[in-house]
Amino acid sequence: MATLFPGSRISSDQAASLTGRRVAIIGAGPGGLAAAMKLGHAGAQVTVYERHAQAGGRSGRIRAQGYTFDIGPTFFLYPEILQDIFRDCGLDFERNITLRKLATCYQLVYENGPTLDISSNLTRMKQEIATKISPADAANIDAWLRDNREKFDVFAPILKRPFNSWRDLLRPDMLHTLPMMRPFRTVDQDLARYFHDPRTRLAFSFQSKYLGMSPYQCPSLFTILSYMEHEFGIFHAVGGTATVMDRMQEAAENFGVVFRFSTPVQHIHLEQGKAAGVVTDYGIEPADAVVMNADFAHGMRQLVANDARPSWSDIKIANSRYSCSTFMMYLGVDRAFSDHAHHTIFLSDDYDHNFARVDAGRALPSRPSLYVQNACVTDPSLAPQGCSTLYVLMPVANLHENGLQWRAETQEQARGMAYRRLEEAGFTGIPEHVRFEKIMTPQHWKTEHDVHRGAVFNLSHDLGQMLNRRPHNRFNDIPNLYIVGGGTHPGSGLPVIFEGARISTDLLMEDLAHA
Repeated sequence: MATLFPGSRISSDQAASLTGRRVAIIGAGPGGLAAAMKLGHAGAQVTVYERHAQAGGRSGRIRAQGYTFDIGPTFFLYPEILQDIFRDCGLDFERNITLRKLATCYQLVYENGPTLDISSNLTRMKQEIATKISPADAANIDAWLRDNREKFDVFAPILKRPFNSWRDLLRPDMLHTLPMMRPFRTVDQDLARYFHDPRTRLAFSFQSKYLGMSPYQCPSLFTILSYMEHEFGIFHAVGGTATVMDRMQEAAENFGVVFRFSTPVQHIHLEQGKAAGVVTDYGIEPADAVVMNADFAHGMRQLVANDARPSWSDIKIANSRYSCSTFMMYLGVDRAFSDHAHHTIFLSDDYDHNFARVDAGRALPSRPSLYVQNACVTDPSLAPQGCSTLYVLMPVANLHENGLQWRAETQEQARGMAYRRLEEAGFTGIPEHVRFEKIMTPQHWKTEHDVHRGAVFNLSHDLGQMLNRRPHNRFNDIPNLYIVGGGTHPGSGLPVIFEGARISTDLLMEDLAHA
């Protein structure tokens, strides 16, 4: 009897039938790299087309004047999924990549106090909440962890399978989870069952920002984001996130995958309604299957004719809901910040009002929150000796009709605001120490990284755009086309993108094995 192929639902005999089958992958972001590894390991003849000169997409790097910055994601949460992908491919993750678990996950700075050192050490966490916010709230952390552990254990396996239709919602495991999901509550409303003080709730809910959503709108399922931080910890990849992308590229190349950088795809080639390759400047390049790792809304509109995708037409894409965007500053400074944490979250005193302004999208938030990565406190290799890299993220609205226009004066206004908020967050005297500065606005995300509306966290994760209501991993309108990245099920965020890549490539391998 044939054995199961490692990390897949297909057998070793079926995997053998993939040898020599041609697969085109559009985009070398995290999802595309994970797909390339799995498909290359399975014996497929894989070519990755990337319009930029390096792999990683928004998980790539910026290098200048001796400073190295992550472009987008700055840490790894629940790295077990990525580790599994390496093991599935017969590789030793720890020999290729060094992850350091942070003793302090992040410093949480409330605008008018207090400041909390957030840790996955439960005793320390309770002490911080009890002494600085509320003893009663601290006493309920155990119950919150217990309930979210059960939620995670029950729901995590569901996120490992595709949702191809509404019928998948009626499977017994899915119906069993519904009472725990409390689908019609928000994250903040769900946390109110445990924590009375809104500052405590914010400490356990700002993580909805990882999805580009407000905790006052994000579905209550996503309390598991904060749970995962406290249960498993947060990890820094030595050398930066892009180093992980480098190792993934190298692993894929060792399996025979070919990367063609600076090679944009003009459109997906269809034959009799099926994906049959890609079209580049060199003409039609045939393939038995195509994997699209481009930003979903941008990629579909650019690569596939409107009439070929009725389920995701231009009208539906235009009417879909999208995450917020970000205003970014990448600062190379000539001093160290050893008294600051690796990650600092600076929370506006009027967090809900400011996020409402972000959602409305007609003006910059008046007193925005900030996220600051001070990676050199953990990894000095990222800057010249005695210097630091500061990665500054300010949530702002995505680009939409009648929304904020990012003209030069808007950018300068946001820049000044970010520097002022840095000062208020405790990073004093920054401007005179800056030796390198790069700014990214929503318009830059759109033009430089092909992100629809600059919505860096992709399609919103509201109830109408989750599970079977998200673009399917096996794209239902076009046979032989598969989607990876934050725009498909299960959603955005590195661990979820890696899981989505596993789902999509398993479907692809099954289909090719039976073709």
